[in-house]
Formats: sequence, structure tokens, C-alpha cells
Amino acid sequence: MIIILFRLLVLVAMVALIYTAYKYIVNPKRKLEVAQEKKAFYFLDYNDDIKKNFFITYKGFVFEGEKYLGTTEHSFEVVNITMHTRNPEKLKGFDRQDLYFLEEEILIRYPHAKIEWKNPINRLHLT
Repeated sequence: MIIILFRLLVLVAMVALIYTAYKYIVNPKRKLEVAQEKKAFYFLDYNDDIKKNFFITYKGFVFEGEKYLGTTEHSFEVVNITMHTRNPEKLKGFDRQDLYFLEEEILIRYPHAKIEWKNPINRLHLT
């Protein structure tokens, strides 16, 4: 009887371990960190929750976008997005073409949005 309980306990532990490993692998925040390390493009967004900000990583830089809901002619949509980065001092090498690429990617997902960049990125966009 004890052997059967021990085997059942080992089986439950293995299932819990496999489930934890799966949740770790498919975690979107981990994918964002991996893309940042690889200096690749990754867009992390929760489309079903307007209150959650989205994150973009591109060339090792992480940007955060705040979404604001508004009205269009036919429905409620995201009409304003404010973009910023947490580490603006690390933006060395970021140029205007990179900024245009990010805006295109955002507009693909939110076509009615007006994008505003916070300081110091807005100076690159204006000049």
C-alpha cells in the first residue's frame, strides 16, 4: 500500500514539474526578455485588456506603450498611445528609421491611434 502511494506521489510530482516547466517556457514576459537579449523585435500586448500597457523590444531596447480608449466613427478603439522607455540613457545607436519601424508596427495593430513619444525620443522624431 505504501509503495502505491509513493508511486502516486512521484507521478503527481512529475506532472507538477512538467506543468511548471511548460508555464515557464510559454510565459510572454520571458519571451520579451529573451528577445531583448538577442536584440530582436518582439511585441508583447494583451489585446483583450485595454488597461494593460504593451511592451516592444527592438535592438535590445525596451519600450512601453500606454493605450487610451476613444471613439472613432464606428466604434470604440485605441485612439491615443503614449510611448516611453524606462532607460533613455541607453538609447545610443537608436535612429529615426528605428523609430519609424516601431510606429509602423504599432499602427498595424492599432490603425486609429495617434502615437506620442515622451522625452528624449520626441526630440529625435521632431528634428
